[in-house]
Amino acid sequence: MELCSPFKSHHITDLSFSSSLSISPFKTHLKSPKSLIPKSPNFSIFAVAVDPQELPQNSPQRLLKELAERKKYVAPKKKIPPKRFILKPPLDDAKLAQRFLNSPQLALKSFPLLSSCLPSQRLNNADKTWIDEYLLEAKQALGYPLEPSENYGDDNPAKQFDTLLYLAFQHPHCERTNARHVRSGHSRLLFLGQYVLELALAEFFLQRYPRESPGPMRERVYALIGKRYLPRWIKAASLHNLIFTYDDMDKLIRKEREPPVKSVFWALFGAIYLCFGMPEVYRVLFEVFGMDPEEEDCQPKLRRQLEDVDYVSVEFDQRKISWQDVATYIPPEDALFAHPRLFRACVPPGMHRFRGNIWDYDSRPQVMEALGYPLSMTDRIPGITEARNIELGLGLQLSFLHPSKYKFEHPRFCFERLEYLGQKIQDLVMAERLLMKHLDAPGRWLQEKHRRLLMNKFCGKFLREKHLHRFIIYSEEVQDSYEHNRRLRNPATTSVQQAIHGLSYTVYGKPDVRRLMFEVFDFEQIQPKAIVSR
Repeated sequence: MELCSPFKSHHITDLSFSSSLSISPFKTHLKSPKSLIPKSPNFSIFAVAVDPQELPQNSPQRLLKELAERKKYVAPKKKIPPKRFILKPPLDDAKLAQRFLNSPQLALKSFPLLSSCLPSQRLNNADKTWIDEYLLEAKQALGYPLEPSENYGDDNPAKQFDTLLYLAFQHPHCERTNARHVRSGHSRLLFLGQYVLELALAEFFLQRYPRESPGPMRERVYALIGKRYLPRWIKAASLHNLIFTYDDMDKLIRKEREPPVKSVFWALFGAIYLCFGMPEVYRVLFEVFGMDPEEEDCQPKLRRQLEDVDYVSVEFDQRKISWQDVATYIPPEDALFAHPRLFRACVPPGMHRFRGNIWDYDSRPQVMEALGYPLSMTDRIPGITEARNIELGLGLQLSFLHPSKYKFEHPRFCFERLEYLGQKIQDLVMAERLLMKHLDAPGRWLQEKHRRLLMNKFCGKFLREKHLHRFIIYSEEVQDSYEHNRRLRNPATTSVQQAIHGLSYTVYGKPDVRRLMFEVFDFEQIQPKAIVSR
């Protein structure tokens, strides 16, 4: 069957009409392009198929075709959850007990914090391949001996350094992050390392700048370990090739460069702190990475400074404290405090003028009784115990001294420096507590748990529950406002709470901070959920 083609010419008879106007015939012919007229008379076209892509841009057929394509309904693809989020049947008691007994996290009874940061299962061949290929380079860049750390004795925490150093470099964007024990181990080190760095630099700057308020010190800390500055230090230590094995770090954009560097940097100091302690943290910061607190980029912005006419302790007045002084400092045998120089940096010598005032006689005994002070200590000389208790009372009075009272005439006679130190030590103590309590939890879950437990509103609430907010010393002009306005009162009670932690750390050390947080104030108590009215 032949189809009639529109391109085929047809013979049309001439039409002529007789008219009085014209005698010439009127002829009509349908014309088609010559290029489309077939020359063979027997040529016939069976079908015409036109590709819409070959149609002109403004062709109506093309526009209608595209419009029809757009109107087609496309069902959304169902997202299949990753395998690790699919619920699995729980292990029976025997398998679960065997899994925990075989875990390296329960291998070290003498170092519970270090043991909690080890991987949840033994390293496999893929892990050992990375260790054989890259670990020596990392240890050489950090200035550690190249022999395996397994050669150390069982009583030395550095025996686990190779394992922790391997975990520190396995950031979430690398190849080994799919292994659960590697991913979880790295995130737990990262979680600990950030608070170790914050406390180390807080102690350093409090002693180096004994007259400075916490505001400029926070800016100095950010200029050294802020996220945008970390790639510079990693490259200075020649560790960038271990983080970006196949990429040039300088050619990556910020959002691809900074997160892996920050992750490795924090986890690295978590591993160093667990194996070698805080002095080694200072050495790696200032010697290996080459941080200089006197650099122009590390200076705080200019601001109006209050004139400080009060004395500082003699050891700070003569010269600036260097990182070597902080790292190698060992308190004397008969020292009054666990951290005597840090106490002198936070509590000015002029606090003795407040000894014997009304607060000292009326409020101090009630505060010390609520906090369980003074602690029983066995001192070789009886006079040391009495002197410590006097200094403790003055430190407590400073912890309750609001800036509105004396700050404008005497900038350091308020709780600000103790509060800054207390924030950092309570962060670290809570992080260590969560790591030892939740052995199976990844770092991100611990971070959220840490944030919820140490919210500022809860810190102030714990102090008010002990009825200690009644002893805060305000100036006469603002006392009525602070006592009757919770928007003013609650932040002030939070600051006093953190200042108490800072004081207890300098006087009795980290164990007393744990006692205050988990026994006196009970920071782990379950908070009631807020009732939302509809």
